[in-house]
Formats: sequence, C-alpha cells, structure tokens
Amino acid sequence: MIKKLNIPVLYFPLWLLLKGLSLVPLRVLYLFSDFLYLLIYYVIGYRKKVVLQNLRNSFPEKSEQEIQKTAKAFYRHFCDVVVEILKLRSMRSKEMRRRIVFTNQEVLDDFVQQGTPVITMGSHSGNWEWVLSAGAVQFGFPAEGVYKPLHNAFFEEFMLQTRRRLGARLIKMKDTMRDFVRNRKVPRVIAMLSDQTPPYGEIQFWTTFMNQDTPFFVGAEKLADSFGYPVLFLDVQRIKRGHYQLRFEVLTDGKTKPATTEGQYPVTEAFAQALERSIKQSPADYLWSHRRWKHKRPTAN
Repeated sequence: MIKKLNIPVLYFPLWLLLKGLSLVPLRVLYLFSDFLYLLIYYVIGYRKKVVLQNLRNSFPEKSEQEIQKTAKAFYRHFCDVVVEILKLRSMRSKEMRRRIVFTNQEVLDDFVQQGTPVITMGSHSGNWEWVLSAGAVQFGFPAEGVYKPLHNAFFEEFMLQTRRRLGARLIKMKDTMRDFVRNRKVPRVIAMLSDQTPPYGEIQFWTTFMNQDTPFFVGAEKLADSFGYPVLFLDVQRIKRGHYQLRFEVLTDGKTKPATTEGQYPVTEAFAQALERSIKQSPADYLWSHRRWKHKRPTAN
C-alpha cells in the first residue's frame, strides 16, 4: 500500500492518469463525454433496459418516442456528470462558484445564523457530486455530507480526496448519530442524499413516487426529530452544460411538521413530493440507471 494515498501500488498509475485528465479544460473533457455517450448508449447499452423501464413506469402519459428521446438525453447528461466529477479533482473555487448558483441561500443562512445545524435532503439530480463542494466554498460555515464508503479501495480513496479538496467534510453513514451527538450545537449544514433505496429489511416508509410504490430512507427525518433541526429540500436544476441552479425549500423548521402531508413520516413524504416536482421539470437530469424500484410494496393480508 502507498501510505499517503492508502491505495494498492498497482493502482498508482491509474491515480496519476485520472489526476492528469482532471487538469484538462472542461470544454475538452466534454468532447470525451460525447464519445462516451456514443459508446455506452449505442455500443454497450449500459443498463438501457433499466433506464427505459424506469422512464416508462414514471411517465405513463408519454409516448414511446418521447421516452426514447428522454433516455438519450439522460445518457448525454450522465456522461457529462462522469467527466464533471473527474474535473472536480482539480477544479478551483472560483470556477465552482461560477458554475453552481444558489438562488436563495438566505433561506439556509437564516437558520444557521440562529446557531442551529440544518439538514438538507438532496437527490441524484443534476450533478450531485458538485453540490457539497459548492457549499463548502460559498456558505461561510461548515458544509458536511453523509456518505456510504465504496467497496473498491482505489475509488474510495480517489472520491474521498476529490470530495474533500475544496473544504467539505464527510461523515460515514455508520458514524452519523455519533457525529450528531458530538457536534449537536455546531452551526453547519449536513447534506444527505435521501432518494436512495433502503435494503428491503430496513424499509420503514412507502409512498407513491413517480407513479410507483416507492420506499425511502427515513434517517434524515429521524435525526431532525431527535435534535430539533430544520430540514430543507435542495432542488438542483441544470441551466446548461456544466452550470446548475440550486434552490432551498423548507420542509420543516425543526418545530412544526409539514402541513400538507399526513402519516408517520411527513417530512420524508414532503421530500418525495418536492423531488417529484423537480424531476418533472427536467426528467433527463435524474439518475434513471439505478434500480430504484426493485422492491415491491407488501400487500395487506
């Protein structure tokens, strides 16, 4: 192992290659993205069946021609995200500020200035990997994110360094509660990607999302309840290639629950509704290649 990088020596040339490619201007990397799109869509057909099935089930009102058009647009954006993540390895703070715009940061600032930590519930929309780094260079207070470590030692180390280099702090998912207890009074924002699929045995909440029965993690809501923290939905919209606009929406101020939802997990329900509205604005910018709906809702006996 290379002690400084904590990766096997065998991977060191790949590390240098990726780091070198990240220095290439983004406009040039987008040419590689165009080639990558042709390769994975027309040649490899990467998860094409999953993408098409997810789109058809989510948009039953769309024609097959519209579904195919959205699928192609998704793959183009997906390849852009791949090279944008690579670029993050060397991106400067100035460029990040230019490419990520928070339209109503004052919503977040108002809570943090009161001395309270804030949880943001985000999703795999737009470029989710840029968001935390953008917050770290723009907010003026700690921007932290909960993450699940990757199994591959090389990519885990590469992504850790990439995500941290502009000042963001990462919290392992298994350490979340311990970190919240230790830093419960530290004014900060804690970002959680909340649209992932829980393991079947851990599902506690189902709702109708994108025309389908869908389970959601409820960890963000449970933490907010336990510590009395506000929760904000983070809406991410792609303005043009490599440029994103972010907007905060209050789901709860930490004292009252959303008035528009019912049930045991109203904040999570409100998040699902807000995310659905966001996806419908720009369907191609959501991550359709994951098997989001692989679990079936239990039927009542």
